[in-house]
Amino acid sequence: MQYKCLFLSLSTSHLMRIIMANHMIIKDFLLMSFSDIWELQILHAVLFFLIYMTALMGNLLIILVTTMDHHLHTPMYFFLRHLSFLDLCYISVTVPKSILISLTHSNSISIPECATQIYCIVLFACAELALLTVMSYDRYAAICCPLHYEILMNRGACMQMAAASWVSGSLSGMMHTIGTFSAPFCKATGLGQFFCEIPHLLKLSCSQPNFAEIGTTLITTILGLGCFFYIVVSYVYIFSTVLRMPSTEGRSKAFFTCLPHLIVTTVFFATAFVAYIKPASDTPSVLDLLVSVFYVVVPPTLNPVIYSLRNKDMKVALAKLMSQDLLCL
Repeated sequence: MQYKCLFLSLSTSHLMRIIMANHMIIKDFLLMSFSDIWELQILHAVLFFLIYMTALMGNLLIILVTTMDHHLHTPMYFFLRHLSFLDLCYISVTVPKSILISLTHSNSISIPECATQIYCIVLFACAELALLTVMSYDRYAAICCPLHYEILMNRGACMQMAAASWVSGSLSGMMHTIGTFSAPFCKATGLGQFFCEIPHLLKLSCSQPNFAEIGTTLITTILGLGCFFYIVVSYVYIFSTVLRMPSTEGRSKAFFTCLPHLIVTTVFFATAFVAYIKPASDTPSVLDLLVSVFYVVVPPTLNPVIYSLRNKDMKVALAKLMSQDLLCL
């Protein structure tokens, strides 16, 4: 936690100095609303509010259950607690602002606010990618190296891996924000997106191509592919070990232990792939907005559902917590 706070404070102050010293011609941007019709704007605000509350309550519930139930104080649920907190922060960066735009008709966002949004989006997305990779290692150690699991996944190692996920996300966010805002903006202010997104910002830059951001994107992509292949290789070893288990019950238990993480990882990579494989168009469309919603809103909302519905320990702990609350009443 100390690592996280240190990097957040240093990164934010450094980014603000770079942005304010850049003498930008444009002072703010205009975010895109989902519709110009008042009734549809209200509908969008209501739908986004319901989705946000679902994600908020689901992730908070997982954090609460895994914290209060001592049977869930294991490395797997330690990382799950961090994942829920990341998802909670990730969806909170964009959705509340979009709801506010629909209700107030104020589409403008200042450059410091936009830079902060970019930094936070990249931070939480990259930290979640790193954490999903760490969680795949945890499942590999539990299934393929059960005799050494407690040594490999001791409390100190878990803390260091969680801290490394936050640090990698903070560094990625700082690099992408500096790269994006390293040149002034001198073109139209309309972003064509309901939040600050790097491809749309680069189209407004006076310096094209932006080699700083291109280099940063290349590095991040290589690291992301490295995490993806590590997860794939981990699950190849996991499934080969599971298939060699003599007990059917043991195979089922191992498989269903890994299934939630596998589904969450697939959803995360699939939504990110769909979002970034499609180039940013010059004429914004509803399709662009829907694709962005798909990767910004869907993973944080679905992750709690996947873990609570497919995990027996979570359901037992949740039922126990609810019964205790009813007894208190």
